[in-house]
Amino acid sequence: MEVQNARRWAPRGTRVWLTAAAALAIASGVRLVLHPLLGPIMPGTAFCIAAALVEYFCGLAPALTVMFLGLGIADYLFVPPYATIAVFDRADVVLLVSYPLVTLIVIVLIERLRRSQFRAELIASVAQSRYEMLLRHDNERMLARRGVDETHRLLRHLSHHHRTFIFIQALERNALQPGNDIKSQGMLPRLPNEIAPGPRFTDVDPDDIQRLSKALWPGSHRVHLKSGDGPSKLTECMCERFTTHAGEFLVLRIGA
Repeated sequence: MEVQNARRWAPRGTRVWLTAAAALAIASGVRLVLHPLLGPIMPGTAFCIAAALVEYFCGLAPALTVMFLGLGIADYLFVPPYATIAVFDRADVVLLVSYPLVTLIVIVLIERLRRSQFRAELIASVAQSRYEMLLRHDNERMLARRGVDETHRLLRHLSHHHRTFIFIQALERNALQPGNDIKSQGMLPRLPNEIAPGPRFTDVDPDDIQRLSKALWPGSHRVHLKSGDGPSKLTECMCERFTTHAGEFLVLRIGA
């Protein structure tokens, strides 16, 4: 995968250049402290290390700046004759060839490694976001499939119990969630009054219809049901809940 932003891994702003200046100052100070011990030996080592560290934390441009400024400081202060630019001899040539070559190799390798690391992090981030999208789509597909299955079950239920079907009622969203449980709170859920009547709707006492339309929940209920020309009888009814893609419904039918 080609990632165009891989070269933009380094931070930006004045803080980066302040860090590079601090690294250059520390390298100069350390080399000055060690100068009585080392003399002209390895005049650019401290600046090479500083440039490598700056490259790792701050990027290519600050590292190159530290390298070139360190080259000038090392040649001026730590290559004999010290603190003069009037003489250009073999020691200066060795420093001008070896120090930039070694430092550039180190900087280029670190730059490639940092770009590869940043590229891998970008790819991992993209893969994570795509994985989350797939999970969301999978969950939505499962919910849609569950809604379709519940719709089919509702239709089969209505066709199977057509002769005992009293009415069907649509629930408000979250009307019968655990927080609204009737038995746990001792209160009735908020339900709409609109109901769709079934074949046995007219056989049920109107008072029971009014009561159940406002206080219906899944489970067993008793209603007064007309039986021919005789008086109404107290009959056991069953209410079942169906969750479909169109919403949640309660179906009340005769029989346990």
